[in-house]
Amino acid sequence: MPRFTRKQNIFRNKDVLGEAYHPEQIEERDAEIEEYMTALQPVVDGWEPNNIFIYGHPGVGKTAVTEYLLTLLQRDVKEYDDVDLSVISLNCKSLNSSYQVAVELVNKLRPTGGEISSTGYPQQTVFKKLYRELETLGGTILIVLDEIDSIGSRDDLLYELPRARANDYLDQTKVGMIGISNDFKFREQLDPRAQDTLCERELQFSPYDATELESILQTRADIAIAEGAVGQGVLKYCSALAARDSGSARQALDLLRLAGEIAENNDADQIEEPHVERARTKLEQERIEEGMRELTTHGRLALLAVISKAAKDETPCRSRELYDDYTDLCERAGTDSLAQRSMHNHLSELRMLGILSASENRSGSRGNYYSYELDVPFTSAIDAMADVLRVDEAIHRIQRLAVKNNVS
Repeated sequence: MPRFTRKQNIFRNKDVLGEAYHPEQIEERDAEIEEYMTALQPVVDGWEPNNIFIYGHPGVGKTAVTEYLLTLLQRDVKEYDDVDLSVISLNCKSLNSSYQVAVELVNKLRPTGGEISSTGYPQQTVFKKLYRELETLGGTILIVLDEIDSIGSRDDLLYELPRARANDYLDQTKVGMIGISNDFKFREQLDPRAQDTLCERELQFSPYDATELESILQTRADIAIAEGAVGQGVLKYCSALAARDSGSARQALDLLRLAGEIAENNDADQIEEPHVERARTKLEQERIEEGMRELTTHGRLALLAVISKAAKDETPCRSRELYDDYTDLCERAGTDSLAQRSMHNHLSELRMLGILSASENRSGSRGNYYSYELDVPFTSAIDAMADVLRVDEAIHRIQRLAVKNNVS
């Protein structure tokens, strides 16, 4: 008898709920699509393309809409003999400078075997190689830089590349850039010259609301899940959870997919709300664990200090109120504590990762300050900490405090 057998009581095509799936139509983004198409119109008309900057939280359709519209654009401009369009897409997540982005673009443009090294050249030399490759390709070229905020303040390319033709680096080739960012503040951090150039056209993608998410889930579920395998209210529940947390379609789809796997592994014939709850807990814990993998030991201890305060039902609280718990945990872990200001930097990082939330308090003459609290369920946070930080005695003490104070 085989050890592995197929389970097909829940899913018809689970891949449809995955990140790699490209739907034929984009739902609930009609206004953004219209605005985006207007920004891309100069390409169709044969003029120099606009530079476009798109921003919004993860999972709100920025990349999906970009890929969808650029596929349509490449198809439709074939009707015009005077438009020769190329699209070059690059995810900048692992790149942290204009230099690295330029090297990757050169290597994408070069034939196999002609790649250049990621080190050893002056930056302007790499830029010149890039201009040479773009001029060789010719026509109209759209360069899509996803997660563009990863390059930080080393943003020379974002100013120079869109102006390459004006500065006589390019002759006939027309280049436009499309920058996609999850960081709302990235635009403000750009050099003013790069800001003016890159943000010629700006599009903001707002979070989806629960109704929009339910519509997206229904369309995907009709393809992905077997008939009758979605219990009543499940799609609405997944949508409500995702809308309340992030407004992310990816989060809603992940909830439904994982809930389906849990139902399938339990030989259930339908996905029900308890399966969604289990999926939610698992995804939240994975999110915390993923965030904590990026933390130093002191970042983890700062988080455990917030968890300790939460167990006492004493959050939100200021960083100076957390400091005693933090120093105590450092002592238990056999680690020298940092100064209070340095610990505060770790709290800010935890906030950026979405593990903590902070509310600003304006207190007049006493100055402004932030109060911190967990932005994930207490149980998920303490379970994740137990897996990655070996201070068992402290964690058990915090768990006992949580039980005593009815914190969950």
